[in-house]
Amino acid sequence: MRLFIYQHTKIRSNFSTSVTNVHFVLTMKSYYAHVYYPLFLRRYTVDGYETSFQVNHLSHFLLLNLLLPTIKKSRDPRVIVVGSITGNTNTVGGGAVWPWADLGKLNGLAEKAGTGKGPEMVNGGAWNGAKAYKDSKLANMMTIFEADRRLHKDSGVTFSTMYPGCIAETGLFRDKKPWFRKLFPLFMRYVTGGYVSEWEAGDRLAEVASSDRCKESGVYWGWNGAAKTVAYLKPGTDASNRGLTGAGGAGGSIEELPPSPEARNAEKARRLWELSAKAVGLPYDSSAVSPLPESLAEIAAKNGPKSLPGIPMPSFVPDFRGKIDKRSANAGTSSQLQGGRL
Repeated sequence: MRLFIYQHTKIRSNFSTSVTNVHFVLTMKSYYAHVYYPLFLRRYTVDGYETSFQVNHLSHFLLLNLLLPTIKKSRDPRVIVVGSITGNTNTVGGGAVWPWADLGKLNGLAEKAGTGKGPEMVNGGAWNGAKAYKDSKLANMMTIFEADRRLHKDSGVTFSTMYPGCIAETGLFRDKKPWFRKLFPLFMRYVTGGYVSEWEAGDRLAEVASSDRCKESGVYWGWNGAAKTVAYLKPGTDASNRGLTGAGGAGGSIEELPPSPEARNAEKARRLWELSAKAVGLPYDSSAVSPLPESLAEIAAKNGPKSLPGIPMPSFVPDFRGKIDKRSANAGTSSQLQGGRL
């Protein structure tokens, strides 16, 4: 089924004409359905949302909700959304490489009104292409965990997310420079060890979709070391159990991975769900979608780097990355200070 995922009305019209009698439906996020913009390139959809957030998260959120009644009719219903180590700050790719993924208080999404352009970032902070992608991957994972909490018990659907490894040769980097598209696969294959082929990534997805082990709902699955470190050389006489390992790349067996604390933040996930529902025209809880107060420290933190490339900031540096609490606000929301952007 082909879908135009840059516009919500297109998804609804394509969905209504394409899905009529489906006995088994697997929703997934392929890397061809992603966008990853360079640092200074930003685009908006006709719905007024930053393109990478709408394509990578909102469109798939809408698709999940539209497909759910049909999915529930399957003998073994499963919904799988591809996550990423880049959206998890407890991994090398997500925690040791600037910028970090975090959704703040989701005020950027909450401040979007009407059909006009909203703030560039979901937290209302300054634009960064890499962070926009990482935030969208974090939103994917939070959506799966929230779907598990909301829907699994009554529907029987298994909601899972997974990291298939770094598929470095797909259309994900279509907007990057030619030299990057040529060198990045080599870097991931021979330096970090995180590379997997499209075929192996497809096999991994199929395993999550069909394996009895993966019937548990609300789990984040991965392979080969959970990407907690860059790859290291594992010696041995068994050819199938030696070589580069530890970075989530090729080889290894499936394992349950620990999501980051941000990905497991249930209160923030509930707010993300309601704001996403409002954004795509689904019913939502109006008590959960208003902008939340932010202190000056929170606003400054979301508009500046929290770490340098490969050099995480020390743990004693205060972290004001938008916990959804009721801290007092000195100056309201970010949009009141900067119009939602710098």
